[in-house]
Amino acid sequence: MVFLFIRHLIFSTGILLTLTCCAPSVRYSAEEEKPVLRSEATNMSARLIEGRASYYGKEFNGRKTASGEVFDMYDKTAAHRDLPFDSILKVTNKKNNRSVVVRVNDRGPFRAGRILDLSYSAAREIGMIDDGVADITVEIIRLGEDN
Repeated sequence: MVFLFIRHLIFSTGILLTLTCCAPSVRYSAEEEKPVLRSEATNMSARLIEGRASYYGKEFNGRKTASGEVFDMYDKTAAHRDLPFDSILKVTNKKNNRSVVVRVNDRGPFRAGRILDLSYSAAREIGMIDDGVADITVEIIRLGEDN
C-alpha cells in the first residue's frame, strides 16, 4: 500500500515537473483576452490585471512553496503562475474595494479562471474568506528578479 502511494507520488511529481518545464511562459490578461508573454512583463509594471482569486491556508501551512521557502498562512503572500518570485502586487477586492500588498513566493493557482492564490492572511485582509473567491484587480508594484 505504501509502495503504491510512493510510486503514485513520484509519477505525479514527474508529470508536474515535465508540464512545468515544457509549458510556455504565458500569462493571461483579462483586459486583453489574449496571452501576454513573460518578456512583455516589464512593460506591464504600471498596468492593472483583472481576474478572480482564491486563497489557501491551513492544509499547506508549513509546506515548501515553489520558491523553496516555507509557506506561512499568516504572511501576506501569493501564488501566481508566471510572475517572478518576490514580485510585489497590490491586490484589491472589487466587491468591497479593500486592498492588500503581497509578495509572490509560490506557483498557482491551478484552477481554470483564477489568476492568483492568496495566503489566508491576505485573503482575510481583503474580506474574501467567507466567499472563498473574489473578483480582484492586481497592480504590479515591482517585478521580482528571475533566478
